[in-house]
Amino acid sequence: MITGNLNKTSKLNQYLGSIAYVIVVAAICYFFSDIIGYKVAALVLMVTVSLIAMFFDILPVLLAALLSALIWNFFFIPPKYTFHIDNAEDVLLFFMYFIIASVNATLTFKIRAVEKVAKKKEEKEKTLKLYNTLLNSLSHELRTPISTIVAATDNLQANNNKLSEQDKADLLTEISKASLRLNTQVENLLNMSRLESGVIQPKKDWCDINELIYDVVNRLKENLENRTVTISIENDIPLCKLDFGLIEQVLFNLILNANLYIEKKCVIGIKAKMVDNRLLLIVEDDGKGFEPEEIDNVFEKFYRSKNTSIGGTGLGLSIVKGFIEAHNGTIRLENIKSGGARFTIEIPVETNYINNLKNE
Repeated sequence: MITGNLNKTSKLNQYLGSIAYVIVVAAICYFFSDIIGYKVAALVLMVTVSLIAMFFDILPVLLAALLSALIWNFFFIPPKYTFHIDNAEDVLLFFMYFIIASVNATLTFKIRAVEKVAKKKEEKEKTLKLYNTLLNSLSHELRTPISTIVAATDNLQANNNKLSEQDKADLLTEISKASLRLNTQVENLLNMSRLESGVIQPKKDWCDINELIYDVVNRLKENLENRTVTISIENDIPLCKLDFGLIEQVLFNLILNANLYIEKKCVIGIKAKMVDNRLLLIVEDDGKGFEPEEIDNVFEKFYRSKNTSIGGTGLGLSIVKGFIEAHNGTIRLENIKSGGARFTIEIPVETNYINNLKNE
């Protein structure tokens, strides 16, 4: 019932809009009729009907064509203010105007309908492609950590008395890493779903940047073991109004991505500073960097580097970009001349130096 009322309202608005547009354009043409003449007025009215056909349904468009023909006849064709036409040429011109306006409007409407169908088909094919890509990726990315957890758990249960304490510790480490990997993939899927549905609304509150960065590094402690990580945070950096959870996930994905793709001897650097009420967060490494042609593609959904055997769904960096844009911020990727890659995040933030006052 509600849908029906909405459709009626929409159709009514289209009819009223068609009438209003034709009358407004006709009034303007009438004001300049001594300058432009009635034939130019016909051309302007015909263009108006064509433009209406680009946005409205066929019946309101045909109404606009009929109304424009009658207005043109009554107000523009000599003798004015009558539907009578003395000149045979003008009679032919009047009927040709109505026919051309109607045919033009109909064709424009049909072209628009065909474009809608083509666009819908393209979106369907794109959705199917994304679905297949995601399914193929998940079939591996979820199965691998699950298999690791099951195998390690079975080993612990079946051989608990035969395993040394070191063996047990190693198996528990494998379970922990696999669980983290599984949790990361699930979080990425949920986050991408939130981004796609447009429900991401940052819940900003005062955040301690030191706490934010060290929390992320501690979460990745097992993944970063035997890895050199340097942290450089500007002295007296203020509290910043951010969504702690979203920015935490951003840093988590960037650091995890660097950890996966660079060699063990490479260093991961994390920096934070303020520049003109903009928070700058930098995650960089001294690895091999990215291929130049890849830099513009790394933030796309499901994109994975062609020169790596590392798995993944290709969602991590697209989620990073989405979360940063939700804060009205920007992120850019560049290769470092000395070697490696650098992700630079800039977010406009409200600041509060109360933390520094407490420490004084």
